[in-house]
Amino acid sequence: MVGSVRRSRGRSGGHVTVPLLPELTLELAAEDVGLFDATGGYRSDTPPPFWTFAWPGGVALARFLLDHPAHVAGRSVADLGAGSGLVAIAAARAGAASVTAVDTDPAALAAVWRNAALNGVTVVTSPTPVPADVLLAGDVFYSGEVARRLLPLLRAHSGTVLVGDPGRGYFPERLFEELAAYTVPVRRTLEDTETMRVRIWRLKPR
Repeated sequence: MVGSVRRSRGRSGGHVTVPLLPELTLELAAEDVGLFDATGGYRSDTPPPFWTFAWPGGVALARFLLDHPAHVAGRSVADLGAGSGLVAIAAARAGAASVTAVDTDPAALAAVWRNAALNGVTVVTSPTPVPADVLLAGDVFYSGEVARRLLPLLRAHSGTVLVGDPGRGYFPERLFEELAAYTVPVRRTLEDTETMRVRIWRLKPR
C-alpha cells in the first residue's frame, strides 16, 4: 500500500524503526494516528495517505526478502502499490539489481524517495507498472477495485510474483503457494488487534 508528510494535526511519528525490521527506518505517522485521522487535511478526490503507515503485508514481505535475498538478488524488481517504499527498500537491501516503486499517488512516490535516501539505497519511482524480473505486492488486496486492477497484471507476468497478505478479503489464495509466515505487530488504530499472522505467497505457474 501506499510522502512530504501532509498529515492532519501535525501528528508525525518522525523517523521510526519498523517492527520486525530493525535494519530499516521510515518516516511514518505517529503511533496513535489512524488512517482516517490522517485524512483530515485531504480533499475527497485525493487518495488516503496509505504511505504514512507500515502495513502488515508489506512488513512481512520486507522481512522475507531480507531473510531470503536469493529471490531478488541480482534481478530487476518492481514493487506494486509501494506506499512508503518499505518493500522496495528491503529488495534493494537484499541485493536487487534495480528496484522500481510503483504507486499512483504522487505523495507516496515522494515518500519512497525520502525513505530510500534515509536507508541509503537507490529506488526509482513510477506511477505506472514497469517491466521487471520480479513483481512484489505487500498488502494490496484490501479492496475489490484494487484486486480487479492488479490481479490481471500479476497473472500476466512471466517471472516471479511474491505477495505479502494478512488475510485480506480479496486475496485469491487458490492462485498462490505459501512460502512463509510471520507474526507481525500492528497498530490497534489500524487493525483493532495487536498482531496479525501474515503469509508470504508466490504466484503459481499458469
